Amino acid sequence: MRVVAVIPCYNEERYIGSVVLKTKKYVSDVIVVDDGSIDKTAEIAELAGAIVVRHEKNMGKGMALNTGIRKAKELGADILVLLDGDYQHNPDEIPSLISPLLNEKIDIAVGSRFLDVESKMPGYRKFGEHILTLFSNAGSKVKLTDSQSGFRVLSKEAIEGLHFDSNGFAVESEMQFLAEELGLKIKEVPISVSYEDKPKRNPFSHGLNVLAHIISFIGERRPLLFFGVSGIIILILGILVGIWVVDRTSHTGSLPVGTAMISLLLCIIGTLTLFIGIVLNSVKNLIKRGEK
Repeated sequence: MRVVAVIPCYNEERYIGSVVLKTKKYVSDVIVVDDGSIDKTAEIAELAGAIVVRHEKNMGKGMALNTGIRKAKELGADILVLLDGDYQHNPDEIPSLISPLLNEKIDIAVGSRFLDVESKMPGYRKFGEHILTLFSNAGSKVKLTDSQSGFRVLSKEAIEGLHFDSNGFAVESEMQFLAEELGLKIKEVPISVSYEDKPKRNPFSHGLNVLAHIISFIGERRPLLFFGVSGIIILILGILVGIWVVDRTSHTGSLPVGTAMISLLLCIIGTLTLFIGIVLNSVKNLIKRGEK
């Protein structure tokens, strides 16, 4: 059985050598996808014994994973290990993630920072991760405790079936949606995590960007949930404003025209949004039937 590791990297010269060397103990090959780094990530990874595939410019994690998966297929990978190059993940835990695939016929093992472990993640970041997981779970119907973990192991079926459209860090959530569509079995495994350095990106803007992509996934794959819930909320808000208008008019004898127009507008928008959700959901179901 050929086990291959894929490590997407962008400017990780400080840690990539150690990550590759430790990972090589548990896999047949290590593929490092250098996603347009401007430091010595690629050179150090090659010296450590990795197969390096380079992007001329930074294309994002999703595209880096697509490149890594294609290369792993060329090598005949039966099992694919995904981990980050910044040393947050401990390569010594690779066997723990591989075990469910070998013994329980699981297709995707996800390393969870919150499952039966006390995460050392900063509180503000932990809160943000839980929000992203909440939305990912609701949209994908797959329940995880850590939807954003980049430490994962994929089976042969998952390797063959997965291809990502998102180019950024929402790729983990996209994998969750794709797993539900492809009928892939997922199990979480507790992992440790290290936060030696400060985040490279602003956590707030990074979180909002990922959340926007997750909402986009929900709108595309579950239109009734996305548009239906939004429409109902807007419609209820319009009705509540309308009730206030009626009450105000009955007490004063004067109609607050501006507020009444807002109520009417909210009711119209809510109704149209709900209708759009129903139509898109019907179209989606018709397309699925046609594919069968």
